[in-house]
Amino acid sequence: MEALLLIALVVGGGVFVASKMGSNNTKKQEDAEFADAQADARRWIDRLGSQVLTIAGSDAASTQAVADASERFNAASSQISTATTPRQAQLARESALEGLYYMKAAREIMGMPAGPELPPLEGQRNAGRVTEKRTIDQDGRQITASPVATDETPNYYPGGNVAGRPVPAGWYSEPWWASALRSGIWTAGSVMMFSALFSGMSGVGYSAAGEGGDMGGDMGDSGDMGGDMGDTGEDGGGFFDGLFGGDGGDGGGFDFDFDF
Repeated sequence: MEALLLIALVVGGGVFVASKMGSNNTKKQEDAEFADAQADARRWIDRLGSQVLTIAGSDAASTQAVADASERFNAASSQISTATTPRQAQLARESALEGLYYMKAAREIMGMPAGPELPPLEGQRNAGRVTEKRTIDQDGRQITASPVATDETPNYYPGGNVAGRPVPAGWYSEPWWASALRSGIWTAGSVMMFSALFSGMSGVGYSAAGEGGDMGGDMGDSGDMGGDMGDTGEDGGGFFDGLFGGDGGDGGGFDFDFDF
């Protein structure tokens, strides 16, 4: 009896030690991943901070781009200061990269070297870019999109996801995506504006060919966005997914295929 009890104690102790060691190894791996993500984010944040402090705009468009870059620097700095997971550190990195794209646009406007290539933003490739100047009337105001900076379009966006939806890179008369960026929610009015502003534009590839108001296309849970957008589904669904029923109809959707 005593022998059996001793064996049970030895086995139980071994299981406990093995479990403890496994838990410690997992914790060490998680800590290492977070440390790497944090260091990578801080590298881009520091780079952005250096540019924001040393470069000033020379006209309305470049000044606005530098101001937007400064806002992204503040956001990234705040995010990294409270980050406790690799994903939170990655979000801070994304904010810093977005700011660097704003600075790159400002430098190009002012005739300065664009600098080295930047890693792509999440969803930037799929979001596309403005390829023609277009003006629409929306709720009693005019909104203009342009592939280049003009006095009429001083607001730049580098392209990517805003609240899970693709916003094409380009210059705009106003930052119409800003409310969704703050709230994480797209309004129905914004959906209609997106349709009017980008429908049929070659660089974006959006088509509102659906019937009965169904503009979602084949927007299943995979994030396919109605076309062939790769296997990752990183954009979380089509632009209208969640606003017009997701899977309804086969009204075209998005089909982007171009390089940045």
